[in-house]
Amino acid sequence: MLKVRTTKISSGNTAVQVVNNADHKTYIIKHIGTGKNLQEIEDLKKIGSQYIDNLRTSSGEISFFKDENPLMFLEEVISNLSIKESFHTFAHEFLDHVYKLNGFDNLENRVLKDLSIMRIIEPVSKIDSIRLMHRYFNINYSEGTLNRALSKIITQKSEIEEIAVEYAKKNLNFDFSLVFYDVTNLYFESFKSDEFRKPGFNKDGKSQQPQVAIGLVVNSDGYPISIEIFEGNKFEGHTFIPVILALKEKYNINTLTVVADAAMLSYDNMKALEENGLSFIVGARLSKVDSKVLESIAAKLNKEEGKYISTDTKYGTLVTDYSRKRAQKDKSDRNKQIRKAQTHIQYPSKNRRPRFVKQISKTALEINTELIEADELKEGIKGYYTNLVDINPQLIVSRYHDLWHVEKSFRIAKGDLKARPIYHRKKDMILSHILIVFVSLCMSKSLELQTGYSIKRIKDEIWDILDVNITDSNTHRIFTKRTLFPDSEVFSRLLQTFNS
Repeated sequence: MLKVRTTKISSGNTAVQVVNNADHKTYIIKHIGTGKNLQEIEDLKKIGSQYIDNLRTSSGEISFFKDENPLMFLEEVISNLSIKESFHTFAHEFLDHVYKLNGFDNLENRVLKDLSIMRIIEPVSKIDSIRLMHRYFNINYSEGTLNRALSKIITQKSEIEEIAVEYAKKNLNFDFSLVFYDVTNLYFESFKSDEFRKPGFNKDGKSQQPQVAIGLVVNSDGYPISIEIFEGNKFEGHTFIPVILALKEKYNINTLTVVADAAMLSYDNMKALEENGLSFIVGARLSKVDSKVLESIAAKLNKEEGKYISTDTKYGTLVTDYSRKRAQKDKSDRNKQIRKAQTHIQYPSKNRRPRFVKQISKTALEINTELIEADELKEGIKGYYTNLVDINPQLIVSRYHDLWHVEKSFRIAKGDLKARPIYHRKKDMILSHILIVFVSLCMSKSLELQTGYSIKRIKDEIWDILDVNITDSNTHRIFTKRTLFPDSEVFSRLLQTFNS
């Protein structure tokens, strides 16, 4: 007699099976699935009952085992089954859930959601994304639908940022009192520039190729809250004030401290922040500090770690500290430059002149000992400008060191999400690409902060779950079977996120 039964398995979950009782033995006819909660178990039991119904004939229940041989019958049943296709539906469901947790479903833009998910799963061109969404998730878009949605994304920039800010406020205790800002450049696979895509400084060695500058604001956890795009040859220091003042105006901010690296340092920038009632912590270029002031600072620090010196300057208070590890690196870098200088003097070339080489005539070169001595003076010393008052200088240094969060966000965007190179040509499409990366970055950072795992590790875990479509050649019915979830600590934590 056929019936549906449930049984506990080693993982603690409940297996639902169709079984047949014959000759005082129980034969498992079909494993329906595994349920983790009552609702899943009830749904699986219904599927099992439907399966039994399909095996009955109009005249009554079929003789289930031909010649009382269950194995022969099972072989016949299995021979009628074929795997038609499989999809990574769970991966999409999981990231769809993360998209909603971040609040982006309020945008009501399905294409933005699916392209943001694809940017995490396999970052490719928009056209290739259409093909892979069909292949991986059985989701279908036409190029026309895609292009219309990309145009809509551009109009949603402000709303996208507001949703990110709201998530940070609710989940990360964000209140605008402290933000971090940095700039990077994204290049194009082209050598044709225009009024927006322009060659400029590039850390990837792509200075001859057109690029755009991206200004990113994150909170102290590295979660993105704002993004701006500038012409490729825009000096990064000139992006600083427009971005920060735009934040102040948009969110009516009264108290804000922005942390940025030395590239943002200029008297005009610092003055503009102060005039708008904003505070700053910015990296200092010690090579620009007066030599006598630097000598005094070096003497007071006396190569001691854990000591902080505060000095008044036109930029604000200069806080300095000493690090042995930093001193070792400074010395190593300097010795490399000295060796390059010596080689260049011995074998002059048209290559760029090394740092410690000084030209004393049209044909004569020598080592610049004054510059070496100045470099030795600031060995191991790092400086930070701030206009904050009555603040422990150690806290100023600690806050500046948190700038690595924005640097990590850029690494995720460039590495895992492959924000560059950009293949678009029109400014609007470039902006839509950047916004898709921004949304994907928000999703990635929220996942990393919740689980403690990298987005690459998370992607690898969810990607192995398949939904397999099995076709019965007799009935032409298609059954979908989801592969078992891996029994791992990583996946258990991911499921907690999924079920939250």
